[in-house]
Amino acid sequence: MPAFYRKSKLLRRSRVFWGSFSLWRPRLVFWCGALATGVISVGFAKLADLAQHGFNRLTTAGEWSFLLPLLLTPAGFALSAYLAMRFFPNAQGSGIPQAIAARHLKDDEDRGRLLSLRIALGKIFLTVLGLFCGASIGREGPTVQVGASIMLAVARFGDMAQARGLILAGSAAGIAAAFNTPLAGIVFAIEEMGRTYEARTNGIVLAAVIISGLAALGLSGSYHYFGSTSVAPLTMWDWGLVLACGIGGGALGAAFSGMGLHFGQRIRRWAQPEPMKRMVLLALCCGLAIAVIGVLSGGSTFGTGYEQAKGAVQGEALPILFFLEKFAAGFLSMLSGIPGGIFAPSLSVGAGLGSTLGSLLGTGIALSAVLGMAGYFAGVVQAPMTAFVIILEMTGDHESVIPIMAVSMLGYLTSRILSREPLYHGLSRVFIAAAIRARRAAEREAGETDKSAGQGV
Repeated sequence: MPAFYRKSKLLRRSRVFWGSFSLWRPRLVFWCGALATGVISVGFAKLADLAQHGFNRLTTAGEWSFLLPLLLTPAGFALSAYLAMRFFPNAQGSGIPQAIAARHLKDDEDRGRLLSLRIALGKIFLTVLGLFCGASIGREGPTVQVGASIMLAVARFGDMAQARGLILAGSAAGIAAAFNTPLAGIVFAIEEMGRTYEARTNGIVLAAVIISGLAALGLSGSYHYFGSTSVAPLTMWDWGLVLACGIGGGALGAAFSGMGLHFGQRIRRWAQPEPMKRMVLLALCCGLAIAVIGVLSGGSTFGTGYEQAKGAVQGEALPILFFLEKFAAGFLSMLSGIPGGIFAPSLSVGAGLGSTLGSLLGTGIALSAVLGMAGYFAGVVQAPMTAFVIILEMTGDHESVIPIMAVSMLGYLTSRILSREPLYHGLSRVFIAAAIRARRAAEREAGETDKSAGQGV
């Protein structure tokens, strides 16, 4: 065979190989991004747990240490608010509204103001700081913003055009890895993040959830978030809990989301002249109020509320007023503007509400806690499918599938009647408007710079 023919054949094979690599490169980048989401979510969870345990040790170390939150919590809130505004803008709050807003924005630069690796890093650090200071926040919502930020970076690095689909996939992967609930991640993407689901993104979402879920499973093992339980309504009073938890949880959830949107708007107007100074002052005041509530409740309202909710699901009754105390602590934490989610605190409030209703009606605490979580959570986020699936996966209570579904739907309908706008979507409009204003300001500044340069010439 002539040498030039062999060389030509080798060149053609090389082109085929590199051509196939160019086709596989976006997929490899996507897989790595989904894997990174799972690994980072597990690491985030470990850091959050360490922060909570550190706070608990500090506040139980001595005779008067229970008063330490009166200093530590306000100072930590003020520091977190300052760092978020100064170094990590748009990292405030849950993170889910930012991911929703980024999906609605068409300009890549606007999306980058809400989702970036820098914001993801700040979100993790400041959420951990908040938990170390006793804030009533969770890590699950922030994990959504972290996952969406990672997948948006994947879209840029891999030169992929499906940015909106990848944001959706990253959000779903974040929920799946944070709670070890793969089905809830997919349903969350359909119901809460997308509202209108695009068929072409289903493979992307499913692949991201599988890969990140496998990573989390490999690092943390298989488990139910609140442990396994198997309870079902047996008596008339048990079935009465379905109505009580559905309507009561939905009404309380509507109060949380409605007041959050209302007071959030008033606070933004109040802070407008001096946003940095006034928001730090607000965070300081909210932190002090949360510290007082925490001290009066014996420390039960600090942190995510995971231990209290898990205890209730396992049949341990919570104090009668715990759900109101936790409601207030969670609401003030959200209002303060520090980074942190509402998923875990909402589940804790729901478990407390269910425990109280169960104690009053003389029914089982475990069943009432599970139903209370479903009703209140559906009322807060107005996403009944997500509420049903996430409670079912976190507790493994397959005996109560129909009651949990019914409570979730009742909670959603009650909340929808009392508060017409879903919390996350109402908050997302704030970030959409902020991103657009920032772009217009940058364009005006660039135009003035060009004009000045032209005059100088």
